[in-house]
Amino acid sequence: MVKAAEVRKLHYHKRSKLLELHFSDGSSASLSAEFLRVHSPSAEVQGHGKPVLVTGKQQVGIERLEPSGHYGVRICFDDGHQTGIYRWAYLQQLASEQTELWQYYQQRLAAAKARQDSVPIRFIDAAKSSKDH
Repeated sequence: MVKAAEVRKLHYHKRSKLLELHFSDGSSASLSAEFLRVHSPSAEVQGHGKPVLVTGKQQVGIERLEPSGHYGVRICFDDGHQTGIYRWAYLQQLASEQTELWQYYQQRLAAAKARQDSVPIRFIDAAKSSKDH
């Protein structure tokens, strides 16, 4: 089993909303606040084995970064979410699988929108409704 590289430097760019990561193995990556938010390791997002689809986070930003021991960081988002501890190994996984994870997330969003759009319209008879009240 290969040991995960530790994060040596984190730098958040407020304007672009990108978190720049520099790992101990010399690699680096930039992850958007939205990407990090929708892939939060928190129980709220990960559920109990069935991840929750988090939507509407295009404008989310990072408020602050809090060290969590020598193994990770708590990312506090400006939407109030701050319960996920991002371990170095998880950040490395997100960085290395970013393209695939983002595509899968976009597919899930599209499927959820299609389900939402396919809900039949329910018409209420206004005359009948007013008699009932």
